[in-house]
Amino acid sequence: MTVDADVTVRPMRWWDIAPAAAMEERLFPRDAWRAESFWSELAQYDSRHYVVAERDGAVVGYAGLAAAAGEADVLTVAVDAAGQGRGVGSRLLRELLAEAERRGCADVLLEVRGDNEPALTLYERHGFERVGARRRYYADGEDAIVMRRRKARRADG
Repeated sequence: MTVDADVTVRPMRWWDIAPAAAMEERLFPRDAWRAESFWSELAQYDSRHYVVAERDGAVVGYAGLAAAAGEADVLTVAVDAAGQGRGVGSRLLRELLAEAERRGCADVLLEVRGDNEPALTLYERHGFERVGARRRYYADGEDAIVMRRRKARRADG
């Protein structure tokens, strides 16, 4: 994998919603979030953390986390087709995991399409394990794979 060193990761802002929603439509046409969904998510700043990956002023990826009561959920990770396989998804995911750690979350959960092999591989590489499935979860009948990453716990004796 080639690491894309020209990409910076920063908090998502309102002006990132239009490019994120357009990317969402391109990448996930069957299950795309609308711009209104992004607005709603950003408004929940106390329990949400959204970031974008940017190259030369253009959004090339985004990711979001919900965190409350010691548990976190990865809500989305998306990388434009041209940036896939270059480490952008890993950088976004690492930022979400760091935020979950900052918020004191012991476990991080997510759901991913069962037919999305690149995403499944990404999550497994970052310590997520398959813990279940939600049958026919997506609009087209595809299953969602439920994955969990447990924070390493210290043995204090």
